[in-house]
Amino acid sequence: MRIRMGYVSTATSLWEATPSRTLTFKRYCALKKEERMEKLLDVTRQNISNTQRILYFNAAHQIDVYRLSSSIVPLATHPEAGWDFVSPFAREWRELGEWIRRFNMRVSFHPNQFTLFTSPDSQITSNAVRDMEYHYRMFEAMGVHENSYMNIHVGGAYGDKPAATARFHENILQLPVHIKAKMTLENDDKTYTTDETLGVCLRHNIPLAFDYHHHMANPGIKPIEELLPLVFGTWDHTGIPPKIHISSPKSEKEFRPHSDFVDLDFLMPLIRLLKKLGRDVDFMVEAKMKDRAMLKLIEDIAKIRGIKRVSGGAVDIK
Repeated sequence: MRIRMGYVSTATSLWEATPSRTLTFKRYCALKKEERMEKLLDVTRQNISNTQRILYFNAAHQIDVYRLSSSIVPLATHPEAGWDFVSPFAREWRELGEWIRRFNMRVSFHPNQFTLFTSPDSQITSNAVRDMEYHYRMFEAMGVHENSYMNIHVGGAYGDKPAATARFHENILQLPVHIKAKMTLENDDKTYTTDETLGVCLRHNIPLAFDYHHHMANPGIKPIEELLPLVFGTWDHTGIPPKIHISSPKSEKEFRPHSDFVDLDFLMPLIRLLKKLGRDVDFMVEAKMKDRAMLKLIEDIAKIRGIKRVSGGAVDIK
């Protein structure tokens, strides 16, 4: 079986390469009207350029899995400042997509924690739909929308998890079908366990992006040995390997926050289970040090007997 590894958003090994430069609405309003669009274009141009630098870095290091920044375009979904961010950068978006396809990279987005479908507030649901549409438009502009996914959490419980889950089932129907077909759901560390998230995924034919750290913090009732084969089954219709989010606790007392790097001892029970299951998977490393944490993790894993590093970003387990 093969494990490919990737990381989130920013390559910390590169100088000044954030793809998430921002422009707040307050700052936007403080600008003269004739300066506003110029500033939006400038910040977006920088973010797209840095995204391209990061994709070059990934290709050079044979890293095939990467989560794009959700903040490439400032104020893209703001009701008073939303703008056409595709047309001015049509060539640049296409170039990103061409590079992604050339090196067969698996890219994704993870909209923020406010993009949820369990809220009793209809405006929050409308905002969630708008945010998912924004992410899909970026995929579409790059020409990678057919094979790329956006990951979100089920949402909050609002003091009544069954009622909140029922709202998810209802509210998710507001999401256009073609966008819903490109979303995944992730178990979280406080509210929706893997088993509960799996139930939602099975009802809507949505792949489950399993977060190992979250599962250890919020395990639910069923054991991981029973859950993982069912989780993997939610990916069968996609034609791509299941994705697992990887991180480790900051400390014993601060169990939920992510550490800078990944503790291999924390990860080993999962590695042993994956070896038994024998299915290819992709790891999304969510440690604070991002690319450096991912590259260190693959070096650490490759030292284990029976595991062979086969590229800059992948290992085979016999």
